[in-house]
This record gives sequence, structure tokens and C-alpha cells, in this order.
Amino acid sequence: MSWPVPGTLMVEPTESEEKAELDCFADALVSIRGEIEAVENGLADQKVNMLKMAPHTQRDLLVGEWIRLYTREEAAYPLPWLKEKKFGPLITRVDDAYGDQNIFCTCNPVEVLL
Repeated sequence: MSWPVPGTLMVEPTESEEKAELDCFADALVSIRGEIEAVENGLADQKVNMLKMAPHTQRDLLVGEWIRLYTREEAAYPLPWLKEKKFGPLITRVDDAYGDQNIFCTCNPVEVLL
């Protein structure tokens, strides 16, 4: 995936991707569209919804009071197959677009690895 033009997303699957994996990706896109429709139709809050609050880190899901308008399970597993193949992000959003365009590394300097 890449973002060659601001506001766009380009997906170029390669021959190394299995069809099942591409099907999961397509299912995720359809699910995201469903979440957008829920907001458009007033079924989900415009500010506190699964898309605006994503990604949901393990800390978000497990620690403290849950004051969101959807369940922890909906946040953790928006698609059934994720119960078996969940990837848990370690951080949540970093200042939306600014954070996406101004990424910084918190890793050790390369010199430490040499």
C-alpha cells in the first residue's frame, strides 16, 4: 500500500499474496465502508465511532473504564476471522495527518546495532 497522492490510497497486491489474504483485505474494506455508512445514517456517533477511535491498542481494550459507544469486542474484532488472526497495534493514532506525515523513530540509533 502507498499514498502516492494526498488523500488517496493505492493497493498493489503482488503474486506473493495468497487469494485468501486478498479476500481478507477486501472484507476489511467492505467492513470499513459499513462503519462509514453507520455514521452517515446516524447509527454511530460522528466523533466517537470505531473509525475515529481506531486503532484500538491492547491497552485501550483491556485497561480502565470503557466509555465508548460501541463494545470492546466490536473494537477488537470488527470481523469474525480476526478472533483467530488478530494483529494488535502498539500505539493509537499520532495526531492524525500531522503524525502520518511527520514520523519519527523512537528506536535506538543505528550505531548501537553495529
